[in-house]
Amino acid sequence: MARKTKKQRLSDRLQKDFDDLDATIADGGQEVEEAEIRLPKIAVIGRPNVGKSTIFNRLAGRQLAIVNDTPGVTRDRKETHARLRRQDVTLIDTAGFEDMHGETLEARMRAQTEMAISESDICLFVYDARLGVTALDATFADYVRRMNRSVILVANKCESPRASAAGAGEGYGLGLGEPVEVSAEHNIGFDELDDRLAKALENFEFYAPETPEGEDEEEAGPSPIRIAVVGRPNAGKSTLINTLIGKDRLVTGPEAGVTRDTISIDWEWNGHPVKLHDTAGMRKKAKVQETLEKMSVNETLRAIKFAQVVILLMDANSPFDKQDLQIADFCEREGRGMIIAVTKWDLIENKSALAKSLREQTTRLLPQIKGVPILFFSGLTGRHVDRILPAVINVMENWSVKVKTSDLNNWLIERVAKHPPPTKNGRPVKPRYIAQTKARPPTFILKTSREAALPESYKRYLINGLREDFDLPGVPIRMTVRAGNNPYT
Repeated sequence: MARKTKKQRLSDRLQKDFDDLDATIADGGQEVEEAEIRLPKIAVIGRPNVGKSTIFNRLAGRQLAIVNDTPGVTRDRKETHARLRRQDVTLIDTAGFEDMHGETLEARMRAQTEMAISESDICLFVYDARLGVTALDATFADYVRRMNRSVILVANKCESPRASAAGAGEGYGLGLGEPVEVSAEHNIGFDELDDRLAKALENFEFYAPETPEGEDEEEAGPSPIRIAVVGRPNAGKSTLINTLIGKDRLVTGPEAGVTRDTISIDWEWNGHPVKLHDTAGMRKKAKVQETLEKMSVNETLRAIKFAQVVILLMDANSPFDKQDLQIADFCEREGRGMIIAVTKWDLIENKSALAKSLREQTTRLLPQIKGVPILFFSGLTGRHVDRILPAVINVMENWSVKVKTSDLNNWLIERVAKHPPPTKNGRPVKPRYIAQTKARPPTFILKTSREAALPESYKRYLINGLREDFDLPGVPIRMTVRAGNNPYT
């Protein structure tokens, strides 16, 4: 069967719209209500260290949340898409419930858990079958019953018959129904849990958005811009993201190292879909000793590798620390577009003098990404935060640029005539041809008469010339030198 053209698909859609309009008129002018387009949300809840993140990873089918024996590893809500028995769902991993109030970190974590429960359709209430039901489990169960949510009780850590017989049975006293006995670490009991989830989902009607048959992914909508916000601990990364999206989505506070896991947030800015990644702060490698912090740093490095643009956040009171430069160098080596963002600008008195100094330091300390944008703002007050996304869009366009081969070779002739490469052993080195092989980041191949004879200094001269003449600030540029007379080889 021949594939329909874009024009034919558009014509079919218009015809369908007219048919729906005729049907509406035939029904006496009653409006046809559109089905709500959203996925069911399933929140995994419970007190600390009962195995919520392990269950979250099992249901998601991949290792997403950090799992460690330390209580209270998860602090922010972590969401992901999953498929359970042919039903697309949104899974939410939550922080351990603490019976705390006020301004403490535990109280802020509790607020995020309560928000996840209020947004969810089904809650998986997890408790430890080895320890049985505790007083905190009972307090949390009372709160969940008042929220009037569909709840499935899960007794975790039931790998031994003794645990199943003793602690698991205490779950009946919570008044949340019959517990499902599982062992997330050993992947036991998840068939029964899937059955209970499938039965619970039958009580809801959800309609997931579908791509029309034969429609390309580009036609369905633009892919989101992936932005990773990185920096040292307590730089204000979570505060910045909360200010950008306009709500308290992430746990923040004066304590250093509040964020431990990489949190992805879907957002839209002026019609542009955006996926923001909040990351854990990165300290100097020598100071990272604990296994949990190593896991957090690895997740941050992974977020940088999968990002398109990285926002390197610095504290205005201590900018351009050695660790900041190491993070910037790693981003450049990974080929990510980058923006230098200096926050807590509201605490600086002589702003103009410091801004001038920081711009000079950026040029001097980061020559490998010459021209990288540097922005000054306050993440807490929101002043000048609106400058960030336009700068990201600009860097994204430069990162994705494609230059015509004819323009590149005309440029090469002018650059070589202006400053020829030095001779090697009395013989000249002749650059003959240049072409762009790919974008993201811009990558070029240079054909010369002798590959090893072209010095690195001249290669940097050409890269800086590309950045200046083709207006590519803030993005890494790759250049490979090859020898050969035939430029098409």
